[in-house]
Amino acid sequence: MKNSPVAIVYNEPVSPEGLYSEASRDILDQVEAVEGSLGRLGVPSIRIPFTRDLSSFMGEISQHRIRYAFNLCESVDEDPQLIGHPAAVMDILGISYTGSPALALTITTDKLFTKRLLRAQGISTPKFEVFENTSFPILKGLRFPLMVKPRYEDASIGIDQESVVADERQLRKRLPEFGHRFGPLILEEFIVGREFNVSLFGHPSPQVMPIAEISFDGFPRELYPIVGYREKWDKGSFEYNQIVRVFPRNLHGTLERKIRRIATDCFRHLMLRDYGRVDFRVNRSGVAYVLEVNTNPCISPDAGFPAALAQTGIDYDAFVGQLLEFVRKRRAESHSLKGRG
Repeated sequence: MKNSPVAIVYNEPVSPEGLYSEASRDILDQVEAVEGSLGRLGVPSIRIPFTRDLSSFMGEISQHRIRYAFNLCESVDEDPQLIGHPAAVMDILGISYTGSPALALTITTDKLFTKRLLRAQGISTPKFEVFENTSFPILKGLRFPLMVKPRYEDASIGIDQESVVADERQLRKRLPEFGHRFGPLILEEFIVGREFNVSLFGHPSPQVMPIAEISFDGFPRELYPIVGYREKWDKGSFEYNQIVRVFPRNLHGTLERKIRRIATDCFRHLMLRDYGRVDFRVNRSGVAYVLEVNTNPCISPDAGFPAALAQTGIDYDAFVGQLLEFVRKRRAESHSLKGRG
């Protein structure tokens, strides 16, 4: 590592005028934060974008003799279905990188596959149906309201107040437009209840960080309590300024143990590595439903994951340093195993 810089591999964002540019350009905040931490830790680094131009990427890797990388890619040329490809290419090139492997990234980007896998493991997710942009789906007893979400998008892209439909009339009206914009859709029952984010960090075994709860107390009754695109990215919106992240100290012991156990099971079943986040809704009966499993969640300094780590005294530089140590150990173990063979 002393003879070559650590690569910060990332997807190039859309222009500031592009659709969903706020979420896309957040990647640069993550790049700058990791770059700054590596500098303070005395570790040289270099930014290397990953696009469909593989020859350019491989040329940079070869030129700088890259052996280690921070994988911050959230898409490839804005295609979320290619999220696993940078990791797969780095596997082929023998580069050790942070975060989850290619298979975990690919699986968790597909919300349908993820839900089916979790259900097969006995983990609750909201009841759902799929819309493939063809005929109107058979709802099979789904109860309204329903949440309509893109099958493949991330960062709350395609999720806003209009994504929650109150009845079949609204659903029939909005489905064609949503399908045209986002392709295949997931229609799932909207769970009324408390929302929790559970961050996990560590290798080879993850540790559950303090549980965060999303408070919607500032929302008026006419708005659905959701973390949609405006709530997450539009700093000028009412919704953005009403969302509050808290770390409750008075969670009932049974509920906390349940959420921690399910989050750990999701991490293991979906083959996450190093760090991840699991989002829950808990209904009034105490049933914990997994909404999303986030491999390599956003690590901008103001994001939820660093906030959870800070609750345990792990600051941003320590987080980056530990990630680098995970990578270093994996590479050493891999080379040791090859030597035995």
